[in-house]
Amino acid sequence: MTGRLVYVVGPSGSGKDSLLDWARARIGADVPVVFAHRYITRPEGAGWENYVGLTDGEFALRLAHGLFAMHWASHSRRYGIGIEIDQWLARGLDVVVSGSRAYLPEALARHPDLALVWVTAPVEMLRERLQRRGRESAAEIAARLERGVALGVPPRSPTMTVANDGPIERAGAALLAWLARDAAARRA
Repeated sequence: MTGRLVYVVGPSGSGKDSLLDWARARIGADVPVVFAHRYITRPEGAGWENYVGLTDGEFALRLAHGLFAMHWASHSRRYGIGIEIDQWLARGLDVVVSGSRAYLPEALARHPDLALVWVTAPVEMLRERLQRRGRESAAEIAARLERGVALGVPPRSPTMTVANDGPIERAGAALLAWLARDAAARRA
């Protein structure tokens, strides 16, 4: 049995990375789920998410040599998911990816059976979170929020929706429980 891609999306500030980091730290060895890191053209240590920082040149070299299973550009950055996920999926592991809503059609073309997880939060909470992380100017935050409204909800119905509008433990526990149930049901 091959694994399934779990593609997690939501507007900037919805807490996707915090949610995935929380779940990754608590997933049991008995649940056949792994969390992919992203390759991003920004210096390492510029956020809390699970990523590898690359220069533009390093990213271009990896892209030219086919080392990304998925890649996209957003907010003046390049994002990639390494081809290692293909081996993980082939070995029967479900793979959780922090994705892009704009890239979803390409992700679906490559993985038509993917599970789509939609992370939500109220717009004022999005604004507060973006301000707190301190990576963007006020204009960049406004642009991220406008883009979030323009993209709206994903064009495909989510498999699961996570309201990340309270304690991270609540949203994280809901995601972990769903990952475990889904993995068990698909393997039964």
